[in-house]
Amino acid sequence: MKLKVGLLGGGSWGTTVASLIANNADITLWARDQATVDEINTLHSNEKYLPGARLPENLVATAELAEALKQADLVVMGVPSHGFRSALLEAKQYIRPWVPVISLTKGLELDTGKRMTQVINEILPGHPVGVLSGPNLAGEIIAGQAASTVLAMPDEIILQELQPLFGGDFFRVYTNTDLIGCELGGILKNVIAIATGIADGSGAGENTRAALVTRGLAEITRLGIAMGGDAATFYGLAGMGDLVATCTSPKSRNYHVGFELGKGHSIDDIIAGMHMVAEGVKSCPTVMQLAQEYDVEMPLSHGVYSVLHEGKTTQQAFRGILKRTSGSEAEPG
Repeated sequence: MKLKVGLLGGGSWGTTVASLIANNADITLWARDQATVDEINTLHSNEKYLPGARLPENLVATAELAEALKQADLVVMGVPSHGFRSALLEAKQYIRPWVPVISLTKGLELDTGKRMTQVINEILPGHPVGVLSGPNLAGEIIAGQAASTVLAMPDEIILQELQPLFGGDFFRVYTNTDLIGCELGGILKNVIAIATGIADGSGAGENTRAALVTRGLAEITRLGIAMGGDAATFYGLAGMGDLVATCTSPKSRNYHVGFELGKGHSIDDIIAGMHMVAEGVKSCPTVMQLAQEYDVEMPLSHGVYSVLHEGKTTQQAFRGILKRTSGSEAEPG
C-alpha cells in the first residue's frame, strides 16, 4: 500500500521534490496560489518556477491544507523560511499525531535564529523531524539530470523507511543521522555563495573563487561544529557538495544575487527583479548573530553582511577581507 504524502510549497524545489515523490507514493502538493494549483492539475506544469518542465500526471495540487494533509503519512515542508512558521501553524490542525515532517528549507528564522527543524519541533513536539539537503539545483533535477542528496534525521529506522520515497533513477538519496550538520550545511553555504557571486561579478579570477569556496567551507565547518554538527558532514554532499554547486552555478539564486552586487547593482533592485527567495540574504544577519553567540570568526560571511546591511561597497568589503593577517590554514581568516 502506497504511503500518502502532503507537501507544502509550490515553488521550484517544492514542485521538483513533489515530482520525485510522485514516482514512489501518492502525493498532494499544497500551494497558496490557485493559478499555480490549476496549472499543475490541468497542464502538468509550473512555468513560473520550472519553465519548460513536464510534471507527473499523478501529481495532484490543492489550495486547501486539509486536502493535502488529513490523510498524509508524511509531511514535507517546502515553504521559504520567512513563511515557514505561519504555514506550519496553519497546517498543524490537519497533521495526524506522530507523522514525520521533513524540511526542504535552507534558511534560518529571523526573529529567533532557529533552524526550520527546531521550528517544527516547537510547533509539533513528538513528531519525527528530518531534512533533505544537498547540491540540488531544481531545474537540473526536474530535467532528469543525475544528482544526489542527503536525507537526515536522528531515527535510523524511520530514516531507512523514508529514504526510498525521495529517490529516482537519476536521483540518489544518501542517509545521515547528523540532522544539525546537514541542516546547517544547507543554510550557511548560501552566504558564501553570495560572496563568490560578488567576486565573479566583479571580474575576479578562478583562483579567487577557489579560495573563497575553500575558506568558506572552513567558516561553515567551524560554526557547524560549535553548534553541534559532525565535522565529517561538512565534507559530504550536504556541506561541500552543496557549497560547490551553489557557489559556481548561475542557476543558484544566492550566487545570482552576489553576481549582480559585484556588477554594481543595488540589493533592493536585485531582489525586486526576482520571484524566488534567496535565503542567504535573509539568513545573513542571523548567521552573524550565531557566529557572535558561539564565538566563531567568519570573515567572509561578515564581508557579505557588511555589503547587504552596513552599506559597504563590494570593493570595501573585499579590501577588508584581504587586509586580514594570514596565519595557519587551520586558523580563521
